[in-house]
Amino acid sequence: MVRVSTGARIHFGFLNLSLARDRLYGGVGVALDEPRVVVAAEPAADVRCRHPAAREYAEQAVELLGVEGVDVSVERALPRHAGLGSGTQLALAVLRAVAAATDREADVRRLAPEVGRGGRSGVGVATFEAGGAVLDAGHPTARFTTDRPEDGSWSVPAVAARHEVPDRWRFLLVVPDADPGRNGAAEESSMRSVVERADAQTGDRIAGIVTRRLLPALAEGSAERFGEAVESVGRLNGTWYADEQGGVYRPPVGALVSSLSESPVVYGAGQSSWGPTVYGVTDADHVDEAVEAGRAALADADIDGTVSVARGRNRGARVE
Repeated sequence: MVRVSTGARIHFGFLNLSLARDRLYGGVGVALDEPRVVVAAEPAADVRCRHPAAREYAEQAVELLGVEGVDVSVERALPRHAGLGSGTQLALAVLRAVAAATDREADVRRLAPEVGRGGRSGVGVATFEAGGAVLDAGHPTARFTTDRPEDGSWSVPAVAARHEVPDRWRFLLVVPDADPGRNGAAEESSMRSVVERADAQTGDRIAGIVTRRLLPALAEGSAERFGEAVESVGRLNGTWYADEQGGVYRPPVGALVSSLSESPVVYGAGQSSWGPTVYGVTDADHVDEAVEAGRAALADADIDGTVSVARGRNRGARVE
């Protein structure tokens, strides 16, 4: 029996969504140690799996790797469509588990497009591979425009920058009881609309924040300046999505972000991907106060939900 474990990721936003620039997308995100995905696998005569999404990935993995079959079980899973990268982490964990259980090599970066992963953003693949805080290089605009190419017909964006997450940094996760984030056909339609009308100058402002504030804060280990930078990146990304999601942040995320931003122990807050997960940047000295701020934000908005704190993860998926 082989087990593969990996963690969630926060997606802070993209560098550029305008067709008027040479590079499109360019994801910014960070790997987390919790919540986690744990997938177990062992050889079998055919494909056996009770988890519907994992079964589909297992069938694809068996075909890609040329093996007879595999018995896959999902021992831990991320909440689906919550903005934490559940699809990519599960797909790659299954692929890696099937390969390890059947003595095959699996280059997840090369094979991710075959299972429909690593299309617009390369953050999920990069954090699965090596963890850390990641900026990917995006795609040439002429190659990857409003419509995503067919599965397998693209390459995962290269990692343009990666830094270790400082040991004392923490990430507050507030997950309201709300509708799932956009996914599938709805996500594709929304992204097409966003890209068709995205303002190029917004991307230019984001690029300046990333290069002059976010990356230096990472390199120097300043949680305060990093939090301020990612909040700015997220807010500017939200102006692109406002018409699609009902505001700079999707409801009820805006109220939660506003509340967290007022806390002196939360250095920056925002929406991860399509939400509904809200993140906050804090540090090891202020975990209890940050959790209280998260609970207060939910209470002020009269919304049920969960509050947790995660460390950054500076290694890739673990195979045991």
